[in-house]
Order: sequence, then structure tokens, then C-alpha cells
Amino acid sequence: MGWDIEPQHPAHAAAGDVPAAPGADDIVPDALALLGAERAAQIRALIRDVPDYPHPPVVFRDITPLLADGPALTDVVEAFAGMHLADGASALDGEIDVVAGMEARGFLLGAPLATRLGVGFLPLRKAGKLPPPVERVDYDLEYGSAAIELRTGTLHPGARVLLIDDVLATGGTARAAAELVERSGGQVVALAFLLELVGLGGRDRLTGRTVETLLRVGS
Repeated sequence: MGWDIEPQHPAHAAAGDVPAAPGADDIVPDALALLGAERAAQIRALIRDVPDYPHPPVVFRDITPLLADGPALTDVVEAFAGMHLADGASALDGEIDVVAGMEARGFLLGAPLATRLGVGFLPLRKAGKLPPPVERVDYDLEYGSAAIELRTGTLHPGARVLLIDDVLATGGTARAAAELVERSGGQVVALAFLLELVGLGGRDRLTGRTVETLLRVGS
């Protein structure tokens, strides 16, 4: 399990990353640094770098060791939660009503985060995965199109939503997910990601929105 970015970048499809400089670690802490430099480094070390997979010069980022490490996964969820808990308390002080995860790895992070925050979780699914009725947003890719859906009636009007996914790459899916939430009557409080691939410009497609990342590739 690693980083799969959107297919409009076929040179990096299925790996979702860019080559690292020889001898350098190109993944650096962002909000994960709030856990402390030593703990952030330990968690980063659980992301396995696989050079030249599935083809050169891609460096594949395998998060399976991180997910398999209970304390590390707990700390990652806590790092996300810490950006929204009031003074580190166990209550949100009304900031977020629901967490919504983008398919599919957003589910792995979003469900435990929702549990930590004491709110519900909504899956935003690829087209055709949910029974009708659904709300749907279609969006363009460089070499085609895609769609993302939400079950009609599961998002209460005015609900404050935290969107989450594993990686921010080109930002197309994230932008569509935010549009879907708003079209369904919700308010997007922020979009949160475990890793941001800075060089792909995803943040630029989310201008005007709050974007939170725990780790980033590039500067």
C-alpha cells in the first residue's frame, strides 16, 4: 500500500511520488512536527521507500508498516485530531460535525479520526459504489474523467465537515470532494492529508480553503 496519484500524470501513476535526491530524505514533517522531532522521525521511518517501483525513476512510498504499527497509527490520528481539539481537550467545541473520507485510503484515516473526535464518518465513494439516491460531482482528468458520490440524506444541512485523504497530489479529487460536500449542503472546515506532494501543485487547486498536512514531499 503506497501513494497512488491521479491518472492525469501517467509517468507517476500507481506510485504517486517523484524521485528523491540521492542520499537525501525528501519527506519532511509538517504538522506531524507537533508530536516532537524524535517521534515525527520515528513515524516517517515507518514509510518505506521503494526505489524504481513500479518503474524507474519513481520512489514508491509504502505506508503498510505505518498502518501496522499501533502506536504510530494512533499518533497519526492524534496529530490530525490535535489541529481541531480545543486546547488539546477531548471536546471539539463545535468546530466539526462529521469527518468525510475520500476513497479509498481516506477511509483508513477518516474512520479512526472521527472516533477520536466523537463525530460521525461519511465515505465519499467512486461512481457506482453506492446505491441510489446519491449526490454526484463529475470532474475532468487530463486523459478522461471521474466522479465522486455521497449517499443522499446522510449529510445534514449546514454540517461542518473535515475532509481527509492520504495524499494531496494534483488536487483534482480533493476539489471535487469539497464541491460534493457543499453541493450536499455541508460546510468544508478543512481538508487534511497525511502527505502532500508539493511539486504537483494540488494546494493551488484548493485556493481559499484550509489545507492541513502532516508530512510533505518537496519544499
